[in-house]
This record gives sequence, C-alpha cells and structure tokens, in this order.
Amino acid sequence: MIILAATPIGNLGDASKRLIEALTNAEIIASEDTRTTIHLMRALGIENRPRLIALHEHNETEKAAEIAELARATDVLVLSDAGMPAISDPGFPLVAAAAAAGVTVTALPGPSAVLTALAVSGLPTDRFSFEGFLPRKSRVAYFTALVREERTMVFFESPNRLGDSLADLATAFGDDRRVVVCRELTKLHEEVKRGTARELADYFAPGARGEICIVVEGAQPATSDLPTGIAQVLKLVTEGSRLKEAASEVAEQTGLSKRDLYEGALAAR
Repeated sequence: MIILAATPIGNLGDASKRLIEALTNAEIIASEDTRTTIHLMRALGIENRPRLIALHEHNETEKAAEIAELARATDVLVLSDAGMPAISDPGFPLVAAAAAAGVTVTALPGPSAVLTALAVSGLPTDRFSFEGFLPRKSRVAYFTALVREERTMVFFESPNRLGDSLADLATAFGDDRRVVVCRELTKLHEEVKRGTARELADYFAPGARGEICIVVEGAQPATSDLPTGIAQVLKLVTEGSRLKEAASEVAEQTGLSKRDLYEGALAAR
C-alpha cells in the first residue's frame, strides 16, 4: 500500500510513535527531499537504510504510476519535507494514480501547519478553506475573487513577500478585516501575531523570517436584501455621496454585490 506519513513541521518531538515505527521498518520511502528524510531519520536515531526515491513537484507526475506499481508488492512510505504529503506538497498525483490502479492508500496523521495555524488563530474554525500558496503576481485580483468568502481562509506565503501580500489583502478585503500571521509554528521562535489587515501589513512591511501561515477572517454574511440595499444607496446619494462610493459602502456593510447595488440604484434614479 501507499502510506502517507505526516512529519514534524518544526519540533522534532511531534514525531509520532507510528511515524518512528514506519521509518524503522520501511523498505521503500518516496520523499520530497531524500536529504531531509536522511536527516530526520538520523535525528530520531533510526538506523534503517531503506531505498529512497525522490518524489517532488518536478517529477511526481511521471513517477506516480511507477511508485503505485511498487506499492502493489510492498508498502511505500511517502513523506514531504514537513507536514502531511499532498497538502500543498507532493503526493496528490501519486494518490490519484494509486486510486485509479486499485492500490490501497492510507495515512499516518500528524503535524499540519494548516490546522495548527487555524487552531491558534482565534478566528472561527467551524468552517474554513485552505487556499495554498499565494500567487507571486496579481494578488489584489486574487484576493478580490475571495472577498465574499464567508469561511475562515488559510494561506501559505513566503516571508520575503509577506508585507506586500498583506498590503494587497488589505486593499481587496478592507483595512479592518481580521488577520492572524503564524510564523515558525512549533519552533523556538514561534510567533502568532493578530490584528487588522492594515496593522499587520505595516508590522511586517520590513519583512519576516521563517515559515508563514496567514489566517484571514471570512466575510460577514449578507444582512440585507437587494431592494433594501438599493434604498440605502439612494439615501446616501441624496446625502451627497457619489453613486459608486455609496454602492461600495453599502456592499461592504451588507455583503450585497456592489455591481448589483450600483446598477439597481442607477435604474431607480
């Protein structure tokens, strides 16, 4: 079978007993970086010397079928550098290939940066979405597409782009959207910084170090129907606001579509 095994995201003490047993007995290990796997095994005092296969973002598609076939005859332990394989790490093509070939896939659960960040954030955890790594470019447009997402959102980001990404987030979601930046989780210099999007954009403008998770509060659910919203827009206009600005303000307050509010108020004038 294929065995997906979660590895520590920072603190070596988070290696589970099942992970240690699996590493001790493994005959074949497919890992994101074989050097990292060797280092982990040495740190855990494991003397086993299994066959190591590199399985990373550049070769996982072509290697998937081959490794799935190996797993018909013996267990193949699959590791990423940290956390759970297939969650923004190599593993998904292999799992898909194994499932298509009828090869059993199981997992050894354990550390997860996504769930750890969500749990310590202080933001709602009953419904959430994991959005993976933020794009390098066009982040305002990317965030704008998520502006009405009501679930708590979790992102990964490079420490070098953190300040710029938070500034783009504030532009799209508004300065007051609640955000939590989790840095170096489970490590010696762990930091959980809470604040508004603008506050954290300013705080991290000089840069940051380490592994970064960003947890973002979801949008408030719509609290008004469209006709009532249009009436609110028209009232603001009579008080001196420009139509576009009034539509934006009511959309922010109610969760209604700014475009629908604008077009509805325009037609009603």
